[in-house]
Amino acid sequence: MRIAVPIWENRISPVLDTASRLLIIEIEDQKEASRFETLLDEQDIHRRCLRIQGLGINTLICGAISCPFLRLLMASNIKIIYGISGNTEDVLEAYFEGTINHTRFLMPGFRKNRFCEGNEAFALKKRRFRQRQKVGMQNP
Repeated sequence: MRIAVPIWENRISPVLDTASRLLIIEIEDQKEASRFETLLDEQDIHRRCLRIQGLGINTLICGAISCPFLRLLMASNIKIIYGISGNTEDVLEAYFEGTINHTRFLMPGFRKNRFCEGNEAFALKKRRFRQRQKVGMQNP
């Protein structure tokens, strides 16, 4: 399993769409086996998505991300945990401990009850949006 985190200095990069470095952590037997950094120099989000796919990433932890980029990554079956900020090592430790949704790791503007992890939350938002559309169409 591979986890990716966009980094800027020793922190989570604030915006994945413009991040220039990606930290990759390889997990074997529930432990960190290795880690390395790679450059993300692709400007186009489609190419950036292909690059991340090519790295064999299973889970991506990031700060802000545009909706089109989020959809592309989720369509690639990459689990996305976004709205996260903080020191890279602290965030990774929280992820492994299962406490990454603690408010201290949420970016400003993200509330705990709006914390979104992966495809399930995106699908839920989509269903709610469609339900609101149907209700709106029924009540002219």
